[in-house]
Amino acid sequence: MYLQLQHLRCLIALADSGSLTAAAERLHLTQSALSHQIGGIERHFGTRLFQRKSRPLRFTPAGARLLDLARAVVPRMEECENALERLGKGLSGRLHIAIECHSCFQWLMPTLDRYREQWPDVELDLTLGHSFEPIPALRAGQVDLVVTSERLAGADLVFRPLFSYESLLIVASDHRLARRESIAPADLADETLITYPVQVGRLDLFARFLMPAGVQPARIRHVELTPMIVQLVASGRGVAALPAWAWHEYRDNRRVTTVRLGEQGIHGTLYAALRREEAGNEYMKAFLEQAKATCFETLEEITQG
Repeated sequence: MYLQLQHLRCLIALADSGSLTAAAERLHLTQSALSHQIGGIERHFGTRLFQRKSRPLRFTPAGARLLDLARAVVPRMEECENALERLGKGLSGRLHIAIECHSCFQWLMPTLDRYREQWPDVELDLTLGHSFEPIPALRAGQVDLVVTSERLAGADLVFRPLFSYESLLIVASDHRLARRESIAPADLADETLITYPVQVGRLDLFARFLMPAGVQPARIRHVELTPMIVQLVASGRGVAALPAWAWHEYRDNRRVTTVRLGEQGIHGTLYAALRREEAGNEYMKAFLEQAKATCFETLEEITQG
């Protein structure tokens, strides 16, 4: 293939400037060097590209066709070069996020809004992780970051803490447990537990409170939305565990109240899991910084992870 990108840039400079002299200055070449490049194309294909003595400069049919190619190809090549350079510097890329925490929308959506303003070249996507295994998907490259309360072993992943929190039991104000300062696992053996549609082993209430004590609730009801969970609890349809920061939005609802899970409470940490080789990318670090800043601006009852 004879044609090169520099040949196409020469044609665009000629068309835009209208003369060899002006085009050479624009390209930072001598007029002799530019004439040599144009002459080389003409000799190779055996045809003239423009009328030499015309004012303004006029392209031949062959030159016009090559100019059309140049105007189509050069901008796309330059765009690709810029994108590759930004990728190489960690300034752009793909950030597909999976969340296991349904109540995380309270802080995640404003985080994404602010992040898009500062990093418009990053391709963002968001999905709930209850319909697939998010950590294996992260390892397989299907997603790039997982918001999770589990910190797993593995040299290929890193887990950056976002914040720590306490989980509370939400009960109706007239519930038999409502006046307790704290409850034991056995107190939930006859209850209907209302939870998000997540495997029970991923929920702090089960993994860190009920399962170690060998207790199973009487019934489990899955509900997608936090406001619906609170409404069902208020109407006496069951009890639920929510992070204290998610409960804060509903604390003025007199029909529901909170009870501590165990005398010491159940405390957890929310993490951002990502592949180790991408943890140093600038756009990844910027997202984590923005997420933590937004959390501590918008959420109550959280602490540093």
